[in-house]
Amino acid sequence: MTLFWQKHFDALVERLRSSDLPLRLDLWNGTQIELSTAAPRVILGLASPLALRHLQSPSLGRLGQAYVEGELDVQGRITDIVEIAVRLADGLRDGALPWRQAQRLFRHTRRSDAEAIAYHYDVSNAFYEKWLDPRMVYSCAYFKQPSDSLEQAQLQKIDHILTKLRVQPGDRLLDIGCGWGALVIRAAEKFGARALGITLSAQQHDLACQRIAAAGLGDRCEVRLQDYRDVRGRFDRIASVGMFEHVGLKNLRAYFSCIEALLDEGGTVLNHGITSTDVESADAPLGGGEFIERYVFPQGELPHVSLALKEMCAAGLEPVDVENLRHHYAMTLDHWAARFEEAGDSLKAIAGEKRWRIWRMYLAGCAYGFRHHWINLYQVLALKAGAGQGVQPLTRDYMYR
Repeated sequence: MTLFWQKHFDALVERLRSSDLPLRLDLWNGTQIELSTAAPRVILGLASPLALRHLQSPSLGRLGQAYVEGELDVQGRITDIVEIAVRLADGLRDGALPWRQAQRLFRHTRRSDAEAIAYHYDVSNAFYEKWLDPRMVYSCAYFKQPSDSLEQAQLQKIDHILTKLRVQPGDRLLDIGCGWGALVIRAAEKFGARALGITLSAQQHDLACQRIAAAGLGDRCEVRLQDYRDVRGRFDRIASVGMFEHVGLKNLRAYFSCIEALLDEGGTVLNHGITSTDVESADAPLGGGEFIERYVFPQGELPHVSLALKEMCAAGLEPVDVENLRHHYAMTLDHWAARFEEAGDSLKAIAGEKRWRIWRMYLAGCAYGFRHHWINLYQVLALKAGAGQGVQPLTRDYMYR
């Protein structure tokens, strides 16, 4: 290094040491620098001198981008890696990075929404099979006990939703954003519904159709490759699980209006979705939202629950039950992240090194975010506004029978 660069490098190392992180830097020239007297829990490898710029004023977005693009490498337990990244981003930011990020509003046309969904979900069915439960449920599970298995908790979540909706034999049920079909299959098989699921993912659609056929439910269950704005008909029960995050903040009222128009008199609807914890922003703190929007969920936007409820009411729906499942999602993501780590080599073979790095940080980072109240998850049960007396039971007892 020149004297100029050596001076700045020494100053950076001093700043890092002042944070007392259990972290070691492995430089491009073989030099190892301990940043704490404690044994390092994470080793951060820098591929070249240029990688130092990511440590000058780090955010989770910048650190994540550098890792995905191969400028930084990390060794250690994934939970330790995320914790150290958060401490770096929080301790070394220089004021240019505010906690509250600027809101990004996207157009959300049918084409752009389909492309965004294809980017995330059409990686490969085999990729998701490696770390999801056998039903391939890709949303927050429902744990009755901390010891519940992921498989058990996901089935409990599906039954919890269908019970909340009060699905009865012969009911017409619509699942908006049905994934690989787990909810519609369960609704037809156990609850006797006539179930329709819609998705924008071609790979999800194909596998869901195969699973319906294998279960012998083709007369009562169907999955279509279709945008929610193009659905026609009337339904007794409507579920939307992990989908309204893709709708866009400016489209929430139109989205709920579509649901209200599809919902029959006396029907029930349940919206299960991730929300922001900042009433003024749809972003995650410390630049985490930058990483997710760039690499994971293009055009994803998270409303605060207050905005979701406001737009739901403005669209002619009346919320009758709101349940917070934030801790359940942290537990779900812990299971996913652990399975993802175990399947590392096979996942790299399926999706490539870069995609593996993206999802690895995304899953573990989201587990941290839910656990620390950066993001939230709500199930909101609603009826048509002004629904007659007797449409909804007087107590919530029926949900837990």
